[in-house]
Amino acid sequence: MDIRVVVVGPKYEGNIGAIARSMANFDVKELYLVNPCELGDDAYRRSKHGADILDDVKIVDTFEEAVQDCFLVVGTSGVVTKGDSNYTRVPVPLREFAEHCRGYTEKIAVVFGREDIGLLQDELNYCDVLITIPASEEYPIMNLSHATHTVLYEFFMAMEDTPRRPEPADKHEKELMYSYFGDLLDAIEYPKERRGVTSVMFRRMMGRAVPTKYEYNTIMGVFGDAGRFLKYGKPWDKKKKE
Repeated sequence: MDIRVVVVGPKYEGNIGAIARSMANFDVKELYLVNPCELGDDAYRRSKHGADILDDVKIVDTFEEAVQDCFLVVGTSGVVTKGDSNYTRVPVPLREFAEHCRGYTEKIAVVFGREDIGLLQDELNYCDVLITIPASEEYPIMNLSHATHTVLYEFFMAMEDTPRRPEPADKHEKELMYSYFGDLLDAIEYPKERRGVTSVMFRRMMGRAVPTKYEYNTIMGVFGDAGRFLKYGKPWDKKKKE
């Protein structure tokens, strides 16, 4: 498992320094900041032995730049929606997801939001999966650096002494699958007002599953058969017999 920490719009350099320190604790080297505050002495003072991480930090202008070459984009949120209807806000518990990722060596972006408002809705929609740290219902929102420390600890523990799992579908393949899913929604004239939520739901479902290449090929085969059925009006196997 190869973790990249992405922080969107951090406002306090001390938090960034503390994040770098936690990254050093758990052997995570890549830190990307999206439109951050200025980094100065306080950030380096808080980073301790993570100062080299601050030296190599990547500062970018957009969320998309920070995660573009990552296999999986994992958003974080302290806000948990009750019920299953709002798929953009239904997270997976941190430990459960970290254990699910055991044995994967591909790059995973773990994204943290602003200290005051977290990740915006369009940023959440871009994530493959959303995770949360179980905490008190009365006060579930953690300090940014504390949350980062907890998340990295759980992923670190999940990486210990684990065998490699079957090769997962890569980022290009997953995006192609999402595109095919969109084409299928077009073909069945799925209601436009429901497309956004349904598309995010499908992305989140696939993000939680982390499909292997075999599973990806099977799903794409089903989508292909469905497309031929809609185009020709008959199942593919019947078409072969004609």
